[in-house]
Amino acid sequence: MAEVELPKPDELHEHAANSFSRRVALVTAIYAVVLAIAALGGNHAMKEMLLAQQQSSDQWAFYQAKVIREHLYRAQKMRLEVDLAERAATPRAPAREKKMEALLKKLDEEEKRYNAEKKDIEKDAKKLEAMRDSFQARDPYFLVAEALLQIAIVMSSVSILARSGLIFSFSLVLAVVGAALPATGYFMVFPLPFFHGTH
Repeated sequence: MAEVELPKPDELHEHAANSFSRRVALVTAIYAVVLAIAALGGNHAMKEMLLAQQQSSDQWAFYQAKVIREHLYRAQKMRLEVDLAERAATPRAPAREKKMEALLKKLDEEEKRYNAEKKDIEKDAKKLEAMRDSFQARDPYFLVAEALLQIAIVMSSVSILARSGLIFSFSLVLAVVGAALPATGYFMVFPLPFFHGTH
């Protein structure tokens, strides 16, 4: 009969420790992947927020330009109305009067056109502001997720060195919360009221 060699207790303990280290290292790699996804989401939210802010500012500048043009046309129209009223008391020049009335009509049309255009521009600017606010509301989820996942990675590394399942469990809790936050940041599944208005 062949002799069966039993493993030594030290070898069993070392094998178990190596198995724990490998599992923790694998889970830590998963943490890093989720961290990368959270960082991408945070960068995207910040980029889109800044872009929407810039576009909104551009729209409001365009709106202001339209308001200025509208006021200029209104002022010219009012001045022309005064001139026509003053000329009514003097001898008439029909050709000149017709030109002035045509000009008055054109100024009135331009004023109305600028008034209508500025309303459309205002709507666009407000849509862009709403988009900016949406991305601004999403950004804190990614920021907190990144921090929690970085702490989870550090804690899992410490658990390997300390060979502590308790420390690893703590890192796992942090990672689960850190993984849930980017999902909320992307899809606003569970919006948290205390995350809004942090900028």
